[in-house]
Amino acid sequence: MSVVSADKAKIVSDYQKAQGDTGSPEVQVALLTARINDLTGHFKIHLKDHHS
Repeated sequence: MSVVSADKAKIVSDYQKAQGDTGSPEVQVALLTARINDLTGHFKIHLKDHHS
C-alpha cells in the first residue's frame, strides 16, 4: 500500500517550516523516507518484484 494523502499531509505538517511549505529539504526527506519504508515492506513480501 502506498503512502496516502492523509499520511502525506501529516508528514508535511510535522516537518514544514512555515504554512504551505512542501519544498524544504526536511519535508522532502520525510516524504521520501515514508515512501522507502512503505516499499521495503512490499519488497519483503513480494521477493520477485523488481519494477516498483
